[in-house]
Amino acid sequence: MDFASLMAKEISKAKPPESSTTTSASSKQYMKRADVEAARLAAYNAEQEKLQKEREQRAERKRKLEEEEAERNQEREEKRRRLAEESKQKREAEAAAKERERRRRLGLPEIPEGSPSDSKEGTPLGDNEADLGEDEVIDKLRAAGEPAKLFGESHKGRVRRYRRLVQRSFTPQQHISDGPIPTTLVLVPEAEMKVPSKLPTDEEGRKFLFRQLASYFTMILKEWEIALSKRDAAVKDSYQGKQAYNAMVQSRENMRPLFKKFENGDLETSILESVVEIVRSAQNRRYVDANDGYLRLSIGKAAWPIGVTMVGIHERSAREKLHQSDKSQAHIMSDEITRKFLQSIKRCLTFAQVRWPPDDQLQLMG
Repeated sequence: MDFASLMAKEISKAKPPESSTTTSASSKQYMKRADVEAARLAAYNAEQEKLQKEREQRAERKRKLEEEEAERNQEREEKRRRLAEESKQKREAEAAAKERERRRRLGLPEIPEGSPSDSKEGTPLGDNEADLGEDEVIDKLRAAGEPAKLFGESHKGRVRRYRRLVQRSFTPQQHISDGPIPTTLVLVPEAEMKVPSKLPTDEEGRKFLFRQLASYFTMILKEWEIALSKRDAAVKDSYQGKQAYNAMVQSRENMRPLFKKFENGDLETSILESVVEIVRSAQNRRYVDANDGYLRLSIGKAAWPIGVTMVGIHERSAREKLHQSDKSQAHIMSDEITRKFLQSIKRCLTFAQVRWPPDDQLQLMG
C-alpha cells in the first residue's frame, strides 16, 4: 500500500458523517421558478379578493346612505305637498265663503256646494264688479272687436276681460312720433323750430324748448337718411357708402339718450345752454360759431396742463378760477353716453352745412 492510499484512508476516517439535516437544507436552498410564480399569484389573488371585499362593503354603505336620503327627501316632499294642498283647500274655502256672502248681499242665487264651476271660475268677482248677463257680455266684447269666447273661459273670466278692456280704454295713451327716433314729445313744425337766444325760466317754456330741439334733430336725421337713400347703387355698395350709412345709424342710436332727457326734462343746464347755442347758430347757418360752441361744450376751456403744473411753492392768484365756471368743464369726459350724443351732434352739424350751405363761405367748418 502506497503513501497516497494510506493518507486517503486516514482522512476519510477523520471526516464526520453527513447528517440528514444538512442534506435537506442543501436541497431547500434552491426552488423552482414555477413554485415561486405560483406563490406570487396566490398572494396577489388574496390581496385582490381583500380589496374587492372592501369595495363592495363601501358600495353597500353608500347605497344604504343614498336610500336613506331618498326616503327622507320623499317624506319632505310628501309633507310639503300635503301642506300646500291643505293651504289651497283653505284658500278655496275662504273664497267660496266670500262669494256666498257677496251673492247673499246682492240677492243673487246661491251656488250649490260642490259645483264644478267653483274650481273653474277662479277668484270671485269683487263687490264693485256686478255680474253681467251672458248675452250682454258677448255683445259688448264683439262690439269692442274682441273674441266673444276663449277656450276654457268661464262667464266670470269674460266679465273680467271686458272690465280690463273698459279700464284700458279710459287710460290715456301717450302719443309716440314716427320719426327716426320715436319720442313722446309733440314735434313742432319747421316754422316754429327757431330756438331762443336765452333759456326760458318757466316750466312751460322749457318744455317747448325741448320740443323744438327734438324737432330740429329729427328733421336733420330725416334729411340725412333721405340724402343717403338717393345715392346710386354703386355708391351705396362701396366701402365709403357703407361707412357713411353706418355713421348715420350710429348717430341716430347714440342720440336716443338725449331724446330721453328731452322727454324727462332732466338735461343739465350747462349742457342745455351749449346745445341751444349750437342749434341756434346752425339754424342761422353760422356753422363755425356752432362748431366753437361744440368745442366749448365737449372739451371746455379748462386748463389742460402738460409737464410741470406748479412752479414755485407759492399759490398764485386767480389759479382757483380755472375750474369755477361750468363752461370750463369738459362734458365729453363726463360719461360714455354724454360723449356719444355730443359726437352725434357734431355729425349732424357736418351734414347740416352740406344740406343747408351758408351764405358766407367763411362759416363753413373745416
